[in-house]
Amino acid sequence: MNLNDIKDLMAQFDQSSLREFSYKNGTDELQFSKNEAKLVSEVATQVAPAPVLATPSPVAPTSAPAETVTEEVPAEASMATEGDIVESPLVGVAYLAAGPDKPAFVSVGDTVKKGQTLVIIEAMKVMNEIPAPKDGVVTEILVSNEEMVEFGKGLVRIK
Repeated sequence: MNLNDIKDLMAQFDQSSLREFSYKNGTDELQFSKNEAKLVSEVATQVAPAPVLATPSPVAPTSAPAETVTEEVPAEASMATEGDIVESPLVGVAYLAAGPDKPAFVSVGDTVKKGQTLVIIEAMKVMNEIPAPKDGVVTEILVSNEEMVEFGKGLVRIK
């Protein structure tokens, strides 16, 4: 199934009165839902709309697994990985700013307040603001502007 077929299915699902839709064939599996998904974090519980959830089928590796190489991480690099990851509540396109000529919502080192917009995710032409779940400092931005993100993908790390 190609991307245009998936987009057509999403558009038809969005215009229908269906609340959930699943599709499976030999190589593809899709699940769409208009129901609300609950996100649980250590700090607070928040309800976010999840208009589309797509689950691609796993793909078998075509080559033998590579050997694992252990590498020491410098002290300054390990500091960047401290904090809690804010995950994407839906599938869509991540935007780090309100527009191409606008400044980014947050940058590494910025102090954020609970509820402040970190990223916008566009799903089915709806712009969904992703708020900070707690007060803290942004230690890492895990996505690039206009990157396609999946449900549960890390967006920003807050310490």
